[in-house]
Amino acid sequence: MKKLAYAVAALSLLAAPLAAFAQSANEPLTRAQVREQLVEVEQAGYNPGATNDYNYPADIQAAEARIAARKQTQGTDGYGPSTNGSAQSSQ
Repeated sequence: MKKLAYAVAALSLLAAPLAAFAQSANEPLTRAQVREQLVEVEQAGYNPGATNDYNYPADIQAAEARIAARKQTQGTDGYGPSTNGSAQSSQ
């Protein structure tokens, strides 16, 4: 009985890292997604060529805040259709 308990414990310890790895949602961005984000930030007023190291964090954060505010007023995060509206059933 003890051998079975040890075997179950050992298997669960070995399987735990695999389960954690399988649930990872941090998928790398594609090149097109990175390009799209760069264009979006530039359209929000960020100019990577005119920025120096002193005001870099503030400039990029301000542009990202403008993007977030615009997306919040649009009611969508940019992925998929807008969810505003209603639905009716004909029963």
